[in-house]
Amino acid sequence: MKSIRESQSPNVNDTCTDCGSFADIGAVIEENDTLLEVELFGETAEQKAEELVNLALKKFDGVTSSIEKLEDKILLKLDFGFSAEKMIFQMQNNL
Repeated sequence: MKSIRESQSPNVNDTCTDCGSFADIGAVIEENDTLLEVELFGETAEQKAEELVNLALKKFDGVTSSIEKLEDKILLKLDFGFSAEKMIFQMQNNL
């Protein structure tokens, strides 16, 4: 157990000797990690980007978005108000 504590990041709190490890949520979610960038490819990429924007706006207040058309892809940027919102949206939409 001592070697595990010595080798872990300072952001991780591994103190439970009976039930295993846990990570402080701050080690998983960074406070300022609110920008989600998604690259979409194919004929329906722009439509999919617009659908994702609409889903984000419907679910969360204050989301800003941009859709950039590049040579071979669509780059969608969604900026959420909170990093937890970004993570929830990613999980709900398999991103």
